[in-house]
Amino acid sequence: MTKRQNIPLDFEIDFLTNSIENVISGEVFETEITRLRITDKEQIKVSEWVFHWLAELKDKSNEIYKLTTEHNSSIIHGLISLTDKGDHVFMNLIENASFNKGKKKLYKGVAGNLVAFACKTSFEKKYDGVVSFVAKTQLIEHYKQTLGAKLFAGNRMFIDTKESLMLVEKYFKKL
Repeated sequence: MTKRQNIPLDFEIDFLTNSIENVISGEVFETEITRLRITDKEQIKVSEWVFHWLAELKDKSNEIYKLTTEHNSSIIHGLISLTDKGDHVFMNLIENASFNKGKKKLYKGVAGNLVAFACKTSFEKKYDGVVSFVAKTQLIEHYKQTLGAKLFAGNRMFIDTKESLMLVEKYFKKL
């Protein structure tokens, strides 16, 4: 088996909210994050995503989760791939759906919601909320400011317990 190459992540934290918010109307939608299964593959239209999520789904060391709204589980707003490293959670990939990117995005708060979920998962696994990821160099300062992430080595970053708890409390009412 070939060793997985860590892909530098380039997600943008546009807004930290307790759900996702429609950019036009300001309407707030409660979210659900559930495990993506191979049986859900029809929900993933390859042309709408930058990353090859179906290949990511086949890698048994990853856990893939989808972000949907409470009342419409058929539309995926974002995806995240996590790996349990034994003492922390590693974010392999994170991506907003194409309609939630750029200046014409429909919803804000998607990436923050997914990162908070990674932090929550780390707490649930008894890893004190520690989450790591590899960042694109030009986004390191952004992640420091928006997530409270810290630089570890090179462009590897981590979210420590205090910052992780703040994100979890923002997005999830009960831990």
